[in-house]
This record gives sequence, C-alpha cells and structure tokens, in this order.
Amino acid sequence: MATAEASFVTDAHSNRRPSSPRLASTAPATQTATCSQGHPSTWRSASTMGQTRRMERQHITSGAAFEARVGYSRAVRVGDRVWVSGTAPIMPGDADPPTGAHEQAQVCLAIIERALAEAGASLDDVVRTRIYVTDATSIDEVGRAHGAAFATARPATTGIVTQLLDPRWLVEIEAEAVILPA
Repeated sequence: MATAEASFVTDAHSNRRPSSPRLASTAPATQTATCSQGHPSTWRSASTMGQTRRMERQHITSGAAFEARVGYSRAVRVGDRVWVSGTAPIMPGDADPPTGAHEQAQVCLAIIERALAEAGASLDDVVRTRIYVTDATSIDEVGRAHGAAFATARPATTGIVTQLLDPRWLVEIEAEAVILPA
C-alpha cells in the first residue's frame, strides 16, 4: 500500500546544476561572528535563488503492525530515490523463516523486490545495500543470494555482523535505489 505526502526540495538538493558557474557563487560573504581566536568568521548562506519544486513522498507499507507501532515504512520514495528499510526474513503469519542464511537472504530480497516494484523501481535500480548478518561465516551464503539478485546492478554494499531483533533471523538487508529516466 502506498501513500503520498508533500515536501519541498530546493534546487540545491536536486541534480540540476546552475546554468553558469557564477550563479552558484553570487551570494556575498558576510561577517557573522568572531571566532575565539579573535579573527572574524564569514558565512555564506546557501541560496535557492527562489526556486523550489514540490516533491511527493510515497510511503510503501507491508501492512505489518510493527511499522505503525515503531513509525516507519517498508520503503519511501521521494523523486527518483527509493530507500528500503532493513528487511528481515519475515514470513506470513509469523511462521518460522527458513533455517539457512542463503534461503533467508532470498526471502529478504523478495520482500525488497516487491517494495521496489510498488515504488516504481526494480532490483536493477539499486545503488546501495547493507547486509546485516548474525555470524560472519554466513556472508558467503548471503552473498550468493545477493549476487544473484544484483548481478546487473552491482550496487555498493557493506556487510555488518550484528545481533538482530528476532533470534531466528540470520540476515537483514536494506537497499537504496535511484530510478534513472528511461
């Protein structure tokens, strides 16, 4: 289920560049404070040149009660960016997840893929992942599933060994995507 809410993004936050290098640096430096060493400090304020554009925030939910209780979304899309929350191998009806790290990673990646699709993205749009494992020895099995899912995208990734919320979980994966124009 997706919902949308509005927020404002200035040109300073977008990927567009000013039409001239001088436009970006026309704000005068103004003295605003004196540092503890006695010399004046100058600050340059970021300028939006009065240009803002309205961006929609789309919330993707899995419908899990935990999302409302904790206050998060499975994924959030703003503009061409999609952030997918840490995704554990949560099974329907709170059934036990598979016992192997590879199979759990496949469950996580399937959930991520569904959230991305609802946001209008795919696994091929993913540019960053973080893999959380409870045991460093399982990274090869998790990596095998990750490699199969992201063979085309080949995102930047980080592996972290940590304790997860449910002792049945061996892996949790989060993802970030950028949707490029077709």
